[in-house]
Amino acid sequence: MSTYTVEDPRKVTTRRLAEMKAKGEKIAMLTAYDYSMAKLIDEAGMDVILVGDSASNVMAGNMTTLPMTLDQMIYHAKSVVKGVKRALVVCDMPFGTYQGNPLEALASAIRIMKESHAEAVKMEGGAEIIESVERILSAGIPVMGHLGLTPQSINKFGTYNVRAREEAEAEKLVADAKLLEQAGCFAVVLEKIPATLATRVSESLSIPTIGIGAGAGCDGQVLVMHDMLGINKGFSPRFLRRYADLGTVIEDAVGNYISDVKSKDFPNESEQY
Repeated sequence: MSTYTVEDPRKVTTRRLAEMKAKGEKIAMLTAYDYSMAKLIDEAGMDVILVGDSASNVMAGNMTTLPMTLDQMIYHAKSVVKGVKRALVVCDMPFGTYQGNPLEALASAIRIMKESHAEAVKMEGGAEIIESVERILSAGIPVMGHLGLTPQSINKFGTYNVRAREEAEAEKLVADAKLLEQAGCFAVVLEKIPATLATRVSESLSIPTIGIGAGAGCDGQVLVMHDMLGINKGFSPRFLRRYADLGTVIEDAVGNYISDVKSKDFPNESEQY
């Protein structure tokens, strides 16, 4: 049973997140990709559930997030929304649906909102995509930004190493964060950047920052569910804290089931009609 009690049972909205930042209340965010897990995560008291394009990795077995399609993201988001009552549900816009054409970006975001019933979208990048961000915001669709290590640009970076260590890249990140805020984004994810830089950005913005590998100075934190629950055992960066070892639990349970079936122990007389 969860040891955390939700003090504010209100539905989480973008405005509520702004209130949390103003009060100094940290924001908890976690990914989910299906109805059953989303329901459990929401009932535990999560503030924000991200339907991440990390589904490409943990659900589909791809090496990067790039293969995810708009239809696939809508499918996952629609499944998640059905299990959520309190958390704000944010859906990643997949690679190729917003980078080049603001009108295509708007059409993609509208499809996500209409077909999945998610409550916001998330987009990677700063000045390079600002026209698409503004176009989507002009339609009344809330946008969460994402700066630092942006996995959709992995082929440009060539590595998943920490970003913005150099002064020029750090200054661009600060400028991009302010640009996203001015455009109207309600929050910004900061991924895998130096903690001092993340703190600086967080203190300079009026909108919340959500960190992943960006230190304790952010207004909230996000992790991938499969990583923090120990389902994905092959990923163990410094910033990841494992809260369970479900990978081992599941393997043991499945092994016991196989053993019981093979030994004719399952089903027994009380387990049949």
